[in-house]
Amino acid sequence: MEPKVVTIGLGYIGLPTSALIANNHIAVHGVDISKHVVDTINAGKIHIVEPELDEAVAKAVKAGYLRADVTPVTADTYLVVVPTPFKGNHEPDISYVQAATEVIIPLLKEGDLYIIESTSPVGTTEKMMDLIFLRRPELVDKIFLAYCPERVLPGNVMYELVHNDRVIGGINESSTQKALAFYGQFVKGELHPTNARTAEMCKLTENSSRDVQIAFANELSLICDKAGINVWELINLANKHPRVNILQPGCGVGGHCIAVDPYFITADFPMESRIIAQARETNNYKSFWCAEKVKNARLEFELKNGCQPSIAIMGLAFKPNIDDLRESPAIYIAERVLQDSGDGDMYIVEPNVQEHKIFKLTNYQYAVEKADIVAILVAHNEFKTLQYRKNQIVLDFCGVTCNI
Repeated sequence: MEPKVVTIGLGYIGLPTSALIANNHIAVHGVDISKHVVDTINAGKIHIVEPELDEAVAKAVKAGYLRADVTPVTADTYLVVVPTPFKGNHEPDISYVQAATEVIIPLLKEGDLYIIESTSPVGTTEKMMDLIFLRRPELVDKIFLAYCPERVLPGNVMYELVHNDRVIGGINESSTQKALAFYGQFVKGELHPTNARTAEMCKLTENSSRDVQIAFANELSLICDKAGINVWELINLANKHPRVNILQPGCGVGGHCIAVDPYFITADFPMESRIIAQARETNNYKSFWCAEKVKNARLEFELKNGCQPSIAIMGLAFKPNIDDLRESPAIYIAERVLQDSGDGDMYIVEPNVQEHKIFKLTNYQYAVEKADIVAILVAHNEFKTLQYRKNQIVLDFCGVTCNI
């Protein structure tokens, strides 16, 4: 079956997007640099944890509408869905986007549609346009280029890819309309047209706004700890106000969106983004503070009992009930505590991950049974039904035991 769409990147967004398009009877050729990922998908299986994704991929592969490979092929539409990591001091690195674009350039032909979905600094789409036209000047005004950021929640990706509104910005009006027509084939949410730069900033703005709101909750938790106030009860009461909606504090902020996107703004606009920058500092500090609380609890236990305690670190994912560890504050906390673990036993728990390259993982029930100190970093469902001993020290950084 001749592919109509090539997707570069088959990760947490690229694979679900490819499966969604394919299950709308549009032939998709997915590309990933990992041979393991390619082989897994071609076998009708998945390499990540995401509800309903396994069924979607299996169905699309069996029907012949989804195939994966390590190299792209000629198609009509090209989606770039690759990571955008940091370099230097939290400076956005668009080299993956550029590399993906460069492998596409020889395949482009008149009438093709090129779309970036990767979170990108403002102006990235235009930079890729310049790169394409530098290499292929005969394509000027002959192809369509646009930016359309994803805005999905891990754990509910397959539903939200279909039903969430999308912001779509082209380099010109014809590109915007071409991209709108493409997404209209499989997205039921409303499609909002704009230009590429506004669409790029929209994604960064959405996640920076959430980061600022979480920073307020995390800062409030620091204040309440010092004032001897139950922050969970306080927020619950404050939210009774009809125009107040304070978020829940945690052990920091993780994931490849909220913990990353604000830096894309602060890197380019450092003097104008002071609140955004401060929010990042506050949320990063919360992780350090949590680690220090665990270490202080261990020291107090040692002074009181004359021996080092065993500690259970509960959760490594960046949010509840998923296996995604990207930018997870829980991993940072676990590493800091483990550095000074001494002779005491450490139990690292993550029920959504089978094994980890650095940490030896322990069953969550066993860990709680054995530990003197339990540090709850992620509000996984499994942790909400656990029973804790009266003499256990429970450090609940995400409100699992607050019963409010």
